[in-house]
Formats: sequence, structure tokens, C-alpha cells
Amino acid sequence: MSLPESRARRRRRENALDVVVAGGGMAGAATALALAVEGFEVALVEAREPTPWRAEDEVDLRVVALAPSSAQLLDELGAWEDILAARACGYRHMHVWDAENGASLDFDAAELQRRDLGWIVENRLVQHVLWRALDAAGVRRHCPSRVVDHEARADGVRIRLDDDRTLDASLLVAADGAGSPLRQQAGIGTRGRDYAQRGVVAHVRTERAHASTAWQRFLQEGPIALLPLADGRCSMVWTLPEARVREVLALDDAAFCHAVGVATDFRLGPIAETSARAGFPLRLQLAECYQAERLVLLGDAAHAVHPLAGQGVNLGLRDVAELRDTLRDARRADRDLGADAVLRRYARRRRSADGMDAHAFDMIERLFAMRHPMLRFARGCGVMGFDHVPILKRWLIGHALGSRV
Repeated sequence: MSLPESRARRRRRENALDVVVAGGGMAGAATALALAVEGFEVALVEAREPTPWRAEDEVDLRVVALAPSSAQLLDELGAWEDILAARACGYRHMHVWDAENGASLDFDAAELQRRDLGWIVENRLVQHVLWRALDAAGVRRHCPSRVVDHEARADGVRIRLDDDRTLDASLLVAADGAGSPLRQQAGIGTRGRDYAQRGVVAHVRTERAHASTAWQRFLQEGPIALLPLADGRCSMVWTLPEARVREVLALDDAAFCHAVGVATDFRLGPIAETSARAGFPLRLQLAECYQAERLVLLGDAAHAVHPLAGQGVNLGLRDVAELRDTLRDARRADRDLGADAVLRRYARRRRSADGMDAHAFDMIERLFAMRHPMLRFARGCGVMGFDHVPILKRWLIGHALGSRV
């Protein structure tokens, strides 16, 4: 005589899907792939397919600095080898300095027994590789399509798409961006502030080689970074007040190159050439909670942070890994994937970690915006103190890398 079927197993049998992921950006695609690789029945809903990446195209203006924790997750998903083989640039050193007082911090991968501190990779490349892997993993793609409504029930969640089709699942994952309609539908508020700044991005060629180093200088207006690219150029990210952004974007190429050279103190020599450039708004935004009934937030839908530490995407991918592990443990315990207690574990852990990081980056931005001479002096002493205390440096870089070092 067979044993009675458990309630959780019966629910999985009756529902066609375990999880529906709304949003096919980097975090959403990684979530769908990570869960499918674990054997969950997953659907991904996205309004439009990402632009395919091609080696012959110009390097995408939007790049990410992937930490080792992100590389590990992508490797577990079978995506990292393809990303490395295409166009990724590892950086082994990081040099950060303060324009006001000359204080600096240096990090070296060799000191941590690593080959690389991280990798600079095009957004479009990461998303392309993830999307290409979805079909083979068995993810059901609904694209172009959008989630317009959802209804949580005792035994699952019913999701209505913009073509009036419905999907039934145990859990809905909102990975639909910083303006997340699903977060708003769930009544989850956000806290934060508008920085009244934009990040100006371009690819520049410098007189001297980037030496596999990420360079970042803190100026009064905001930080400027030169990040190494695989083709020998640097990806420039320059944080500026809104009014200055319009001025800088209006410069001709020669004047823009000179302005970037001055801002970076010509650390890599004069700027020889620049690509097209663009600007994107910056704000701090943190969801007040990461869960509602049979719904969790993930990636930009949960948090948006200042790019000065280059950690936005890494935080999103850590959300992905946490949710995967949480749902895997729930399945092993034969628990309902959308149960409040299950989702609360994910939400508590990730909101705590993301919140600490978001406010730390915000504090750094405020610290380097200080104008009082004594405060600037104290800031310089603090930076130099970090640089001369190995245990503090190891803690700081280990946190950024997403691992203990």
C-alpha cells in the first residue's frame, strides 16, 4: 500500500510550474536558469528579448565589475566559460585615491592568493549567454509578454499576462527592474534618495596601458573610474551633478578627452580617443520588505545602489544564489515553495545584507562629498589608516569579492 502523497508534493503535481520569474534582465534570467538547473519547473516572462551580443559589434557602453562570488554562480550555471571565452577582462589590482588630500588605497590579487580581483564584462554579453542557456535548461519563455496581474491563493499564485493567458505556480519572482510594477501591485514601498547625479559612461583609449588595474579617483563632484577592457581600452564611469552632465555630454571629443584626463589626474597619460557616451540617473532605493504573499523581490526590484563600488549586479546575483538555496532546501524538506516561512528566510537574509551594503555605499558617497577642510583631512587619515592595516583591507576587499579572504 503506497504512502499518502504529501501536501507539498501534491501541490507541485497539480501546478504546472514551480516558479514564474517576471523580468528577463540579468538577475531575472540568472534566477530562471539557476532554478531550472536545480530541476524546478520555471517560466520566464519578459517584454522583449535582449539585443544579441556579437564579437564584431562595438563594446557595450554598460559594463559590470563581476566579483568572484558572481563568477562562481555563473560557473555553476554553465555560463562563465562562455563569458570568459568571448570578451571579459580580469583585473588584478585596484587603485583608489582622493583628489582632495592624496590619500590612497591599493588592492592586489596576489596578496589574497587570487589571480583576479574581478572581471569587467559587458552587460549585453552576460545577458546574451544567460538567455542562450534558458531553452536547454527547460525554461518556458513567454516573450514578448508582461505580467499584468497576479492573485495569491492558498495553494499557489495565478498570474495573468498581457495577452490574457494565465500561469499557475507556487511562487512569483519579481525581477522586473527598479520601477517594478509587481512590487507596486504588492503594496511594497521603497526608501532612498535621488542623488541628483548621473553616471556618464564611455570607452576611452589612454596613452599608457591600464595594466589590468581598476582605477578610481574621488573628486568633489563625484568619483571617476577607469576600468580595464579586453581590447586595451578603459571603460570610464564618471559621476557628476545633473547640471555638469549636460555640459560634459555636449563637449566635442577632443574637449571630452581632455576633461577625462584632468579628472583622472592623467594617471594613464592623455586620453587619446573616446567612444560615444551616455548618462544614466543615480539613486538609492531599497524595498521596505522583500516578500509578499507568494511573491519575492530580487535584483533592481529590491535594491538600487550607488555605482561607486561597482556592486549593484553582484548584489543581485547574490539574491539569486540565496533564493536558489532557499528553494532547494524547501524542496528537500518537502515544503511548499511559496510558503510564508520559506520566503521569509530568503527575505530576511537578503534584505539585511543588501541594506547594509546600500547604506555603506551611501555613507561613502556622503563622506567624499564633504567640503569642510577638517572633515576632508579626517577622511584622508581614515583612508590611509585602512591602507596600512592589513586586516581591515582584507575585510574590505573580501566583502566586495563576496567571500572570506
